[in-house]
Amino acid sequence: MTIDNAVFCFAGFMVLASLALGWFISPWWLLLTAFVGLNLFQAGITGVCPAAMILKKFGMKPGCAFS
Repeated sequence: MTIDNAVFCFAGFMVLASLALGWFISPWWLLLTAFVGLNLFQAGITGVCPAAMILKKFGMKPGCAFS
């Protein structure tokens, strides 16, 4: 698994988890969905992704998006 795959899996998991928490616990959890979306948008424009940087420090091999 590359950093690219891990970042996309993590982002997808966070969106689904926050939607479930928003549905069952409190609608305020939907702010987490907005944060993940904004972070993906920011990473697409700037090429800087905090999750990718952390995974790189853990020794995961980079893919073509986050090298």
